[in-house]
Amino acid sequence: MKLVVLEENTACRPGLTAEHGLSLYLETGEIRILFDMGQTDAFAENAAALGVDLSRVDFAVISHGHYDHTGGLPRFLEINAAAPVYLSPWAPEPHYNAKDAFIGMTLPERDRDRLIFCPDVFSPAPGMTLKNTISCTVPIEPYGLQMEQAGRRVPEDFRHELYLEIQEENRRILVSGCSHRGILNIAGYFSPDVLIGGFHLMKQEDSRVLSAVADTLLRLPTVYYTGHCTGQTQYDFLKARMGNRLHRLSTGTVLRI
Repeated sequence: MKLVVLEENTACRPGLTAEHGLSLYLETGEIRILFDMGQTDAFAENAAALGVDLSRVDFAVISHGHYDHTGGLPRFLEINAAAPVYLSPWAPEPHYNAKDAFIGMTLPERDRDRLIFCPDVFSPAPGMTLKNTISCTVPIEPYGLQMEQAGRRVPEDFRHELYLEIQEENRRILVSGCSHRGILNIAGYFSPDVLIGGFHLMKQEDSRVLSAVADTLLRLPTVYYTGHCTGQTQYDFLKARMGNRLHRLSTGTVLRI
């Protein structure tokens, strides 16, 4: 599988725009996938610079309904005239941060019929599964994030988070946006060969917690590629313990996985 990072918090080569957000381009067999669309149109500019033709994408996935993963959606719908966009039915609900600022997605004004709200388990192509609900054995830490229910703001349960599992050459590759439901819950539930996505540890400063995360992830048969919301300090801590089982993603990263 080919992975091209179109948007991430950092960039690994000059001439590309880095911003707080995530957008990944995946090629597996003859299927081309866009996973998330960053905070702005920058992902599309980076795609052009990296030789990725977004007009040929077969389908797109929105991992969850936060602005830094959905802001480029209108631009993608302009570039690509046909690809469906898969997302959770709860993604458009209002979401807020710990300071009560709105951090949700804004639905596009046109082509809304191309938004496909997925059931709990859905296959967008052979060998690929979108999964919405997973069991969580480790308590979820919302870090002050909130959702709106019946006109009230309550702590997030991240029911709008969607995961893409790809079966390729006897391997299972899991793609997650921010892993808001907890990287230990997600990695443990799927136990994939490869996991690509943020760990959402950027606010976790307890070295004992980070050590426990590293130890638990190492017990799984998984190689990890992460960035965005993991946090640079947290990544460095985990990398020192996990070695070649953990790798950093940046805008412009191109990999064959």
